[in-house]
Amino acid sequence: MDSESLDSPVASADERSRSSDQNHEPNKSLGSKILVSIAHEFFSPEMWKAALTELIATAGLLFTLTTSIIACLDSHETDPKLLVPFAVFIIAFLFLLVTVPLSGGHMNPIFTFIAALKGLISLCRAIIYLFAQCIGSIICFLIIKTVMLQKMADSYYLGGCVISDLKKQKALLLEFCCTFVVLFLGVTLAFDKKRSKDLGLPMVCVVVAAAMAVAVFVSITVTGQAGYAGVGLNPVRCLGPALLLGGPLWNGHWIFWVGPFLACVLYYAVSINFPMQDSVCVGGDGDVLKLGLSKCFAK
Repeated sequence: MDSESLDSPVASADERSRSSDQNHEPNKSLGSKILVSIAHEFFSPEMWKAALTELIATAGLLFTLTTSIIACLDSHETDPKLLVPFAVFIIAFLFLLVTVPLSGGHMNPIFTFIAALKGLISLCRAIIYLFAQCIGSIICFLIIKTVMLQKMADSYYLGGCVISDLKKQKALLLEFCCTFVVLFLGVTLAFDKKRSKDLGLPMVCVVVAAAMAVAVFVSITVTGQAGYAGVGLNPVRCLGPALLLGGPLWNGHWIFWVGPFLACVLYYAVSINFPMQDSVCVGGDGDVLKLGLSKCFAK
């Protein structure tokens, strides 16, 4: 038996081995890329600075928002609930204006979740933001519980989310619809780089804050239900008081998480099918009236 016949099986085995390694190489490279990306994000000082900003901003937003809403509801106005949307608009606008350039201005798991779905932030950053927001909520309501009169804290459940006698199905539907409105009006613009740049940061913040205020206004007026303070629009706003006070705040607490996240999933499914910009002809060759008239007069 010559040397060529002896070497050929070894050669073919080596070739198969190299071919197998080449087939597995893309999988290894993809997995390694994901791990490298996660490690880079996790050990990035900038990411942790942004997460700290989210924690502080969430605590500040919820503290200001909760105390202002309680002050509105405790006022002697004829219909104090109607003051709440104005407070929401002003406070949300100010916090967005300051925090958007620093961390993205989420301060809300809803915005973090939709940003992750749209690929604007990594899953690693989204999870860390979520933890930061939850911790910020707990710190905020610990402070509120410490400084607020016990009678007022018990009366308003620390400003937590209560559905009272409203049916859970209705509360879930309201959370879903109102969150979708905020996403459709506010996030559609905020995530559009071209239009955001054209309008400028202050105007984008105005639109997002106004969308939140409109959602709150709709929720507190459409039901007419006593004891229902409107949609949560921010699950961590409901989490802090529920952890500190418990009781009726856990009744239907899942609604304030499930409703908004279902709205995020639907919005994502809808948003990826939005028409391209400038794809709708207005006053141009696609104008039906002009086309009809031109056909008539052409005859």
